[in-house]
Amino acid sequence: MDKLREPLNDLNGSCALPLALEAMGERWSFMILRAAFNGVHHFEEFQQELSIARNILSNRLSRLVDHGIMAREVMAEDRRKVRYQLTQKGIELLPAMIALRQWGEKWGAGVPSTPVLVDARDEQPIGPVTITAHDGRALGYGELMWKHRSELQPLGQARQRSDTHAAPVAAE
Repeated sequence: MDKLREPLNDLNGSCALPLALEAMGERWSFMILRAAFNGVHHFEEFQQELSIARNILSNRLSRLVDHGIMAREVMAEDRRKVRYQLTQKGIELLPAMIALRQWGEKWGAGVPSTPVLVDARDEQPIGPVTITAHDGRALGYGELMWKHRSELQPLGQARQRSDTHAAPVAAE
């Protein structure tokens, strides 16, 4: 089973990536989400901050609401105004957003972004987003492998592999 791979042609079934991309896989959706993480809540604010066409913004906000990433609420004090708020599902996209930003800083723009995201406790820049094992160890590409969920062992009963580079994610 060391040669197990993801079913690469399964676009709607057992792999969550195509489903996530259906909800988020487009530039404007990420830019809207970034604006929401920065405190933007109203249609006009999104439009002004992002310089996005009204029809595109309306479409993307509807999609984010339909996928449960943002919630749309009519303001009690003015029923003509709508507030868009990140849901818990949307908030949980923050690590993916940060990982993409860090990747872009390293491989895209070539310069660090300003402002810098820092830890609120000590005001120091955050570290890179990493893949971690259940026990908190940082894992590299060569330390990953696919396994059927039905073959997983309960924690503490899992076997230890000494050849962690034997079955990389992209096995032939």
